[in-house]
Amino acid sequence: MTTAPDATTPEASPRRILVVDDDPTVAEVVAGYLTRAGFAVERAADGPAAVARAMDVRPDLVVLDLMLPGLDGLEVCRRIREEQGQVPVVMLTARGDEDDRILGLEVGADDYVTKPFSPRELVLRVESVLRRAGTARAPVPAGLPWLRAGSVALDPVARRATRSGAELTLTIREFDLLAFFLRHPGRVVGREELMHRVWGWEFGDLSTVTVHVRRLREKVEDDPARPRLISTVWGVGYRFDLPDGRADRQADGQGEATDA
Repeated sequence: MTTAPDATTPEASPRRILVVDDDPTVAEVVAGYLTRAGFAVERAADGPAAVARAMDVRPDLVVLDLMLPGLDGLEVCRRIREEQGQVPVVMLTARGDEDDRILGLEVGADDYVTKPFSPRELVLRVESVLRRAGTARAPVPAGLPWLRAGSVALDPVARRATRSGAELTLTIREFDLLAFFLRHPGRVVGREELMHRVWGWEFGDLSTVTVHVRRLREKVEDDPARPRLISTVWGVGYRFDLPDGRADRQADGQGEATDA
């Protein structure tokens, strides 16, 4: 089997992709392109079968249609995440309605593709999401300090974040976005740069960034409707404001986070 760059290494088994779509033609085409790109592909044609198959094969990524019989893609995504943690998900939607795309991102999908789509573009999106997820799982040098902002603290080594000492449940993207903000306090950054620096994409729908910033605010702000940490700079982007105007880092990276 030919191995796709960034998908596998010569020593590793092919990454396993679960393709979930009730349209057999779409599923066959997608599975064919992913197989030729070097992935091991599993398929499911409805929501309940997708949840069961995900439990059996433990996929590295799920390509998930939004409209499915039995359970829709949003519920499938929720259930898979509940059972297996932050499995990367690329959502497929047959409609161009922005509400559908945002719904997918709201439940934690890492990316979405609107039908009709180019199978080659889908393969590139899958590889991009896996590459970023692999970077998130890669070993981090020991001894890096905690990053802090008020009651929010982040440990880049253990990839965990807390707020007022309580563990935050963050997706891969949300964690990376928070880490980027904490490392660049007081700097205005546009959505295009965030997409490049956090997602690793040269292009894409900027509403992806908007939704993730909103989700992150809901987890780190006292009042998400009146954010004090992640401010919107209208017409430009976002700025992360430290409460005391400086970065507070715990040198040894050990122990629980406390308020700065």
